[in-house]
Amino acid sequence: MEVLLQNEDTIAAVATGMGGAGIGIIRISGSQAVALGNKLFVNPRGKTLAAAKSHELIYGRIVDPTENKDIDEVLISKMMGPHSYTAEDVVEINCHGGIVPMRKILKLVIQSGARLAEPGEFTKRAFLNGRMDLTQAEAVIDIINAKTEKSLEYSVAQLEGRLSQKLEELDQILVGILSHMEVNIDYPEYDIEEISYDFVNSQILGLLSRIKEILVVAETGKIYREGITTAILGEPNVGKSSLLNTLLMENKAIVTDIPGTTRDTIEEYLNIEGIPFKIIDTAGIRETDNLVEKIGVEKSKALINQTNLVIFMRDISKEMSAGEKELIELLKNRKTIYIANKTDAISGMDIAIPEPWIPMSLLEDQGIETLRQKMLEMVFAGTVNQDADYLITNTRHIQLLETTQNSLKNAINTMASQMPLELVSIDVMEALEALRGITGKAVGMDIIDQIFKNFCIGK
Repeated sequence: MEVLLQNEDTIAAVATGMGGAGIGIIRISGSQAVALGNKLFVNPRGKTLAAAKSHELIYGRIVDPTENKDIDEVLISKMMGPHSYTAEDVVEINCHGGIVPMRKILKLVIQSGARLAEPGEFTKRAFLNGRMDLTQAEAVIDIINAKTEKSLEYSVAQLEGRLSQKLEELDQILVGILSHMEVNIDYPEYDIEEISYDFVNSQILGLLSRIKEILVVAETGKIYREGITTAILGEPNVGKSSLLNTLLMENKAIVTDIPGTTRDTIEEYLNIEGIPFKIIDTAGIRETDNLVEKIGVEKSKALINQTNLVIFMRDISKEMSAGEKELIELLKNRKTIYIANKTDAISGMDIAIPEPWIPMSLLEDQGIETLRQKMLEMVFAGTVNQDADYLITNTRHIQLLETTQNSLKNAINTMASQMPLELVSIDVMEALEALRGITGKAVGMDIIDQIFKNFCIGK
């Protein structure tokens, strides 16, 4: 892709988290980056940033030129384009990681002529300057938001271009089909081997098969990216909050003997063998006159249709209530794990725990490992594929792949109706445009802007 950002203004932002840390980084990118950094940097031996080698780290101070006042000790480097993150000239100032020095240095950089970067603008420039395609750019935010080592691994693979390579192979096949079709459409008078419907049909069927393979692992990608939304449901005082605390191995939820303690949902992430589970502790579901508790109960019921997995708990030492029977009926068509808690209270009693209920005693730490394994089993029984070296993790990618798939199916139907190749080529072209929308070869600036708005400032 050609460079689209020539003569753009120079941008700057804090590239690390704001807070108490050993090091903070202010990043500057653009044609004036080196000049701006050179204006503020002083080296004790007189070495200037302008005279330094690319990718060389230099010790010195950032000085306020208007007051000739030292701001902070720093290590500074310049990375000349195109061999930088944005493919432009980039300067990075490594200062102490306090809020005050970082803000002060950033303010000086902006006063010297830079503009504060928009969210994701550094990565956006890297994309527009051809350093990475759109799937790789989107992988950056996935790396930042990775919830497990496995999700990080797949995000890094996407950043390295493994998904891009798969999509480029499909792109080339589509271009090949279109070129053959165009020759026969535009030059029918020449003695060129006529492309047959059978050839186009077989090529498209092959493409559909490959797209299906990619979409099969898309659900896996969504799981690694977003996690399995798992709600813990049940009546008050059956042990829901205690279960959350036990799974997380820390006290996130208040546990008391008073019914209705949990008034709202509590959400935390749990990592089980690389699979992120988004665990939601809900308000106990029961009839109540308390307005706040009633709202919590309604939210808990609404969660049933919004979760990937439900853990339903009941107190095995008590008779099953009408409300619990009603809940079990509501969960019939949901992926549900059934927990019979407080088995310690029925020790020595002749009470059988039928399948599929998992016997559990949180008081005696029994049944937790069985629950963990059951949670993994419920996931692996679905579409999780741990063997793929790439994954589709982005909803936008999935939608565009499905559009590509539908356009190719339309092409098959058009040929089945014995329509002219001109009409078939329209469907194939639509498929190519949708596919290229994933990598950014064919995507409008409005879409690009929307994608990068989700990034943090400084990235």
